[in-house]
Amino acid sequence: MHSVPKTLVALAAAALVSLSAAAQDVVLKVHHFWPPGAMPPSTILTPWCEKIAKDSGGKMRCQIYPSMQLGGTPANLIDQAKDGVADIVWTLPGYTAGRFPLMEVFELPFMSSSAEATSQAAWDYYAQVGHREFPGIKALAVNVHDNGYIHTNPRQIKVMADFKGLRMRAPTRQTNKMLAALGATPVGMPLPALAESIAKGVIDGYLLPWEVIPSIKAHELTKFESETDPKSRALYTAVFILAMNQAKYDSLPPDLKRVIDANSGASLAKQMGAQWDASAPPARKLAVDRGNTFYVIPAAELETWQKATAFLADDWVKDVSAKGHDGAALLKSAREAIARYEKK
Repeated sequence: MHSVPKTLVALAAAALVSLSAAAQDVVLKVHHFWPPGAMPPSTILTPWCEKIAKDSGGKMRCQIYPSMQLGGTPANLIDQAKDGVADIVWTLPGYTAGRFPLMEVFELPFMSSSAEATSQAAWDYYAQVGHREFPGIKALAVNVHDNGYIHTNPRQIKVMADFKGLRMRAPTRQTNKMLAALGATPVGMPLPALAESIAKGVIDGYLLPWEVIPSIKAHELTKFESETDPKSRALYTAVFILAMNQAKYDSLPPDLKRVIDANSGASLAKQMGAQWDASAPPARKLAVDRGNTFYVIPAAELETWQKATAFLADDWVKDVSAKGHDGAALLKSAREAIARYEKK
């Protein structure tokens, strides 16, 4: 019997090592609803994926699916992460109205004035209590967007009475309730449907932060921009979660878990919030350059709006208290956490 040449043995061994290494490489399916050129995926998510690829020595990388390319609607994203349809999703829990009431505290009117501070507060709150609403999920970050403002076509919003009769879109249950309290008719719809609805006159206006507007060219479909006095807290913000399938995380070898851990949590939440704050001025400039009409609602007028919407916080407290939580204590802790990070 002829012996197998040593060179063939060496080649076979090398092939087995190569196959073993390839088998260990991890490709994470990352799904979100934004178009790929929007600020969050292009300046936050893509660099994050590049960082985990670098930190893992190429053993772990993302395959990003923008614009709901894996199917479903934005409201399905949380369950896609929970069920393993996607390994990681980035979405708004508020797209599934009433399902995640604990995290809604940050979407109440006049809570936030800085995405960076409120994102850090939201992460702390999630770690303490909000995670109970997300079984099967490992949160990589929780964040909020920059201050939300009012964008309309029929008329400029200057006083609360101007809302009367307008059909307005907002992203979450709490913001829709706020619109109703202010006198508008709320129309719920996910972001991808917004531009067409404005163009066809299905809605008269919408609530959005500046960041997202250029990605759907909404500033080109809008005449009037109403911003709130910078001395006041924002009219609203919305909560996002970068969520990973828990089983997928658990299946990673220790070295790749360490990469995920080092690139998630409080520092990522802070980074996301800061990026959202920084994105507002250049996005706003596009509406200025187009010649849209701007108005700043003074603090004195906003006090009237705060009184008209104050019951929403009371209702939220009752809602979560009925589910076995101390709603008043949670609202207080959320406000205190925001204030604490605003001072840092």
